[in-house]
Amino acid sequence: MMGHAKTEDIEIFLTVVDTGSFTGAANLLNQQVAKISRAVSRLEDTLQCTLLNRTTRRLELTEEGHVFIIYARESLNTLYTGEEAIKLLKQAPSGHLRIDAASPFVLHQLTALVGEFVQQYPHITLDLTSHDNIIDLLEHKTDLAIRIGDLKDSNLHARLLGKSQLRLVASPEYLYQHNEVAHINDLSTHKLIGFNDASKLNSWPLKTPVKLNFHMTGSSGETLRQLCLNHQGIALLSHFMIGDDLKSGRLVEVLPEAIVTPNNRESIQAVYYKNSAVSSRILAFLDFIQPRLTL
Repeated sequence: MMGHAKTEDIEIFLTVVDTGSFTGAANLLNQQVAKISRAVSRLEDTLQCTLLNRTTRRLELTEEGHVFIIYARESLNTLYTGEEAIKLLKQAPSGHLRIDAASPFVLHQLTALVGEFVQQYPHITLDLTSHDNIIDLLEHKTDLAIRIGDLKDSNLHARLLGKSQLRLVASPEYLYQHNEVAHINDLSTHKLIGFNDASKLNSWPLKTPVKLNFHMTGSSGETLRQLCLNHQGIALLSHFMIGDDLKSGRLVEVLPEAIVTPNNRESIQAVYYKNSAVSSRILAFLDFIQPRLTL
């Protein structure tokens, strides 16, 4: 008679699938490859079927594997959510929470909020990282990522935090020293600042197409912001990182009606893997920051 699968074996199996290899799962779980392999074999013995076809180049789910993984993720999610609910009855959210976001979002939104958050949730330990490119959450052992723009990864849960409008900005000093920017076509005569490793970000959603020639490029939105503040030209930046600059007059918006809105770069979303339970600390963090963000 078929026995019951162990929760640990199911967790290991899902990690193997998500990382794509026994070695990747072993590294992520800090376990030996042999233990990972034994767990998957034990699970297959319990279910009396093959879940993974093992080749020298890659692992592939069998038909039974595809069926089982749907129920495995759902059942573990339910189990973890139940465990978190019990913890909430006993104590406040606690534990380590690793959050990743683009450096401008960390600097201009999150750092101002963490002080009050850790006062309210003293048992949560925050670990903030910043990557301007999209990272693999499993590879970087990240619980939660905040991403700007539309999402393409269907394996992620997403929570929309809000929208941040794109604005063309420059310093008053730059605008004083150069020609007037009265029409979209005037951009072709100005010094434009763009990204050096993200061509799609240099395709500005203008209402009227204009050939854009970038005088200078940077690797992150924060670099572009600093270049604007130092009078180097005009850049297209999200409001969440320049709101204070506009209020103080350090930067000035040009051609406010030139950008198509809404557009696919305005959404700010929090994401995490579907096979991870929404832990109390993730919920606590999202519920805390969302009404306090200035997007």
